[in-house]
Amino acid sequence: MTEIVVYELDRPVAKRSTTGPTSGAERHVRKVHAAPAAPGSHTAAGPRTLCGKDTFAMETTGWKPSEHPGAPWYPEEHASVVCPDCDAVMET
Repeated sequence: MTEIVVYELDRPVAKRSTTGPTSGAERHVRKVHAAPAAPGSHTAAGPRTLCGKDTFAMETTGWKPSEHPGAPWYPEEHASVVCPDCDAVMET
């Protein structure tokens, strides 16, 4: 089974600039989840994460656990927001 790393994002918030008006919208990663690949695809997440959440509104990352032997399954910069249920499944 190929796993896809997906981000559960916060709602967009206005990005404040110290030199001018508000610009664009920024979304922060709320949780990092793992999901099986969609049938017939190696780049699209299936409909549910390994913990059972719907992936419809989640963003697929470019991180591929199989390309980083010895590294955790998630991008290290998001270690503090890894879903504990997905992590438990990935560790087994």
